[in-house]
Amino acid sequence: MNSLPDKQYIALSTYDHIPYSDAWKIQEDLFNNKVQSKIHNRTAAILEPISHDLILCTHPHVYTLGKSGLMKHLLLNNETLKQYDIEFFNTNRGGDITYHGPGQIVGYPILDLDQYYTDIGRYLRDLEEIIIRTIAHYNIIGARIPGLTGVWLDIDSDNPRKICAMGIRASRWITMHGFALNVNTDLSFFNHIVPCGITDKGVTSIEKETKKSVDEKEVQALIIKYFEEVFDSKVG
Repeated sequence: MNSLPDKQYIALSTYDHIPYSDAWKIQEDLFNNKVQSKIHNRTAAILEPISHDLILCTHPHVYTLGKSGLMKHLLLNNETLKQYDIEFFNTNRGGDITYHGPGQIVGYPILDLDQYYTDIGRYLRDLEEIIIRTIAHYNIIGARIPGLTGVWLDIDSDNPRKICAMGIRASRWITMHGFALNVNTDLSFFNHIVPCGITDKGVTSIEKETKKSVDEKEVQALIIKYFEEVFDSKVG
């Protein structure tokens, strides 16, 4: 692991019900500034490390399509989207289509992986590990499916279902976009898309699995705790 001797510090920002476009701009600004700083530092032989950020937030209803996604996986037209008061965005992250909305905690880590490890696959597995540990607090056993990102339940049953979707972008080992954990999410909004382009698996939430509403601030605190553990960093 190519980390610095001291623990990395990750600056935390939290937003409730922030429009997707606003959160995306915040991400892009942080991402682009870090990329440009990294290019400048290397050109000038400056050893100052790039800072890290973690955004945790909730969004109003929105569907987002990854750069490898298919528009046919959105099952609503523009008029119906307006009727449901749902926004739609083509994004520059990986993956297909997904939903964000109230009751879902979305995480956007903007990290310099050069200070951790230069391995995107490992990075995705680490994000999954954070969620697996978080939902274990509610006696939910999360798992991975080879070839598919995200965290799943009951993968060997006839009812495998996703509780957390993931899609990222990276350039010069700087990351953006991230994960979306269904906590108290209204899962009916997934009926209007083919979630992540997968037709033979369902979606779920902590609320659905535990059959009770969950304190979202508690879940957020758990995510921060396990982010610190998995990345051996201080978030604050």
